[in-house]
Amino acid sequence: MSTTLRAMALGLALFLVPGLAQAQSEPVILTIDGAISGGVPVDMTRTQLEALGSASVVTSTPWHEGAPQFEGVPMSALLEHVGATGEVAEVLALNDYRTTIPVSDFMDYPVILALKQDGEYMSVRNKGPLFIIYPFDDFDELQADIYYSRSAWQVRRITIK
Repeated sequence: MSTTLRAMALGLALFLVPGLAQAQSEPVILTIDGAISGGVPVDMTRTQLEALGSASVVTSTPWHEGAPQFEGVPMSALLEHVGATGEVAEVLALNDYRTTIPVSDFMDYPVILALKQDGEYMSVRNKGPLFIIYPFDDFDELQADIYYSRSAWQVRRITIK
């Protein structure tokens, strides 16, 4: 097949298959694997994460001044979406930080996987693109080092075990 014919075929495919161009150009920002439905890793883009619904948390953290507003996907909805069946979530960040979070935290508290802080998408420089945020100000028991250590930023992978 000639180069021109290949280019025309790709152009036609992009026109006929909605979302194909976006899927090819939008980067994967999260991979979820382990004890999930189908057992095959799930790669997700920002658009796919946002399609799962949104929640916001206004809370102070040890890493910010004041009480920023964070917006993102409820962790309970994300785990439901992938059919998670394990008891812990092992979280890996871009900087190789690792933390283990009991899945029960996501059912007991409205924890979110934040994509935005104060209405703006978070960059890697600003602890993004994904940040696990607990509602620290809403529950006294969350104001403890164990929960702060579970609140990982620059999240890249979640493995359910």
